[in-house]
Amino acid sequence: MHWQAKHDRDAFKEVWLLFENEHGRFPLYPGEEVWIEYAYSVGEEKWGRWFQRAVRLPTEHLEVELAFPADLDPAVWGMETSMTAEAAPLRTAPIRREEEGMRVFSWSTSTPALHARYRLEWRFRARPERDTNQGEFR
Repeated sequence: MHWQAKHDRDAFKEVWLLFENEHGRFPLYPGEEVWIEYAYSVGEEKWGRWFQRAVRLPTEHLEVELAFPADLDPAVWGMETSMTAEAAPLRTAPIRREEEGMRVFSWSTSTPALHARYRLEWRFRARPERDTNQGEFR
């Protein structure tokens, strides 16, 4: 499937799936459904502190999985926002598991609201964090 970068900045990236490729278009019509699975990796020099997924089309199931090196002692939590409500904690906490030196966090929801945004945030407890206001480590 082809995709298009809508926003491509160091601190923020947004990619739209185009439902087409070199062989033609394959739109989704009312009543049709498709399973879309994608993955990407981010190098350590580009790690931020959050991942956000916006729901722009009717969605039956949304699942997010984050994997970090276990020796960084990562902690993950999340928030949900919508066009009609303030940010609130996710209704269910991410599930944590250890896997081959990685700490993997999984979170899912069924029938997410249209236009909802789900944001997972993290911090690495085994690494000092730079205080963005003072330029110091804490």
